[in-house]
Amino acid sequence: MKLASVTASGKALFGAIDGNGGFVDLTDDFPAFATLSDAAAEGALGAVFEAAKGRNATHEAGSFSYEIPLPRPEKIICVGVNFPARNEEYKDGQDAPPNMSLFIRFARSFTGHGQPLIRPPETPQLDYEGEVAVVIGKGGRRISQADAYEHIAALTLCNEGTLRDWVRHAKFNVTQGKNWDGSGALGPWLVPFERAEQLDDIRLTTHVNGELRQDDRTSRMLFPIRRQIGYISTFTTLAPGDIIVTGTPTGAGARFDPPRFLVPGDKIVVAAEGIGELRNGVADE
Repeated sequence: MKLASVTASGKALFGAIDGNGGFVDLTDDFPAFATLSDAAAEGALGAVFEAAKGRNATHEAGSFSYEIPLPRPEKIICVGVNFPARNEEYKDGQDAPPNMSLFIRFARSFTGHGQPLIRPPETPQLDYEGEVAVVIGKGGRRISQADAYEHIAALTLCNEGTLRDWVRHAKFNVTQGKNWDGSGALGPWLVPFERAEQLDDIRLTTHVNGELRQDDRTSRMLFPIRRQIGYISTFTTLAPGDIIVTGTPTGAGARFDPPRFLVPGDKIVVAAEGIGELRNGVADE
């Protein structure tokens, strides 16, 4: 079972996705939680996973739409330039930096599986970035790398959509190019994290209109996920339900000559072994 947040008949629900793609509504089983974000904040995602076992679908596949799995995370922290070839793409002759690049995204900048990424009228430079995201289950400060995996509750996928010219509007930040409403996607669901093999060396790919654009493995990250959790928790307390978006491989549209930005009608599929596929189209605002 995988946990998901959906809309069915105009109502926001949370629950599980079964093996046939049906939805098991668990909303009424947890009246104390309005959303999966509330369950995550209380460290209760494990209880929701348990409640889903042996239950029959309440909604058939196709009768609901996916929302982002955690609608109100306290923090979404993204890691930039985290694969060797991505560092080389910058063509500045510099080795990988000793510390990771980080930036923040807001939940409103993401949409759900099956929904279009939104291209704003201010710029046509909407780009894709396929990534694995981890959901914090146990909070902490100054978490050791050795203990980092004990703080992960679940995994999901991210298409960290970016407006390329807007990330260069200022000298020291990329915030404004990373936070346009609905420009990225999270989902489709949360997969419970139970063992290191789910993260240490899995394949991550992005296809655009059936063409393989990004293809790498998490084992090649410049800053592995254990280190990400240790480093981030040094300066901020990680809270249950926080999301860390862990970095994208080379092959984004901006790196082609000429660039290949997304246009309405494009279909993007981000996939990772053991997690699933995040599928989105593109539409103009």
